[in-house]
Amino acid sequence: MKAVIQRVTSASVTVEGRVVGRIGLGLLVLLGVEKGDAEAQADWLVEKIAGLRIFSDDGGKMNLSVRDIGGALLVVSQFTLAGNCAKGRRPSFDTAAAPADGQRLYEYFLEAARLLGLPVESGIFQADMQVALVNDGPVTFILER
Repeated sequence: MKAVIQRVTSASVTVEGRVVGRIGLGLLVLLGVEKGDAEAQADWLVEKIAGLRIFSDDGGKMNLSVRDIGGALLVVSQFTLAGNCAKGRRPSFDTAAAPADGQRLYEYFLEAARLLGLPVESGIFQADMQVALVNDGPVTFILER
């Protein structure tokens, strides 16, 4: 399972011209599910993301988590994170989870984040989405488990 995490002052996801998820201060999480991933990977990622100290404290140091600042998550399924560009010019998606497994683990991730008390917004699994964000910093991290 892979996640690209971006610290944002705002972010939204639109499907067919309609905003389906929107947050203010918090984290945009692009989530990719691969073959062999299970709930254990999702649990680890959710805990890691919730506790990651990447927001500035009063001294300007990255010392606060999304929980500490009362921020939210916008979680968007990102199938292309499983893409392998090592050979040729067309990405291979051989390692991507089957759609049913991907959706199940994506929804599990959303619920696990909510159970931690985080406000969570989301995109729509397998939809053609447009994601808008204001990356704060910019601050971006890649997590894999």
